[in-house]
Amino acid sequence: MDDVYVYLVPLPPSEKEAVVPCADGYTVYLNSNHDRASNIEGYVHALKHITNNDFEKNNVQEIETRAHS
Repeated sequence: MDDVYVYLVPLPPSEKEAVVPCADGYTVYLNSNHDRASNIEGYVHALKHITNNDFEKNNVQEIETRAHS
């Protein structure tokens, strides 16, 4: 797996995480306004997207359905 960089940042209340591909891996932004359990859940969700190579796919609905299963 590529390198994964994780940062706690303020995000909108409805968002647990955001994942952005970067030059040498991925950057995961976790919501600093959420509790630890929510951030762990968001991190696991982000890792699913990374390990499923979701950033190379086009169908967002399919990507999210698979990530939530």
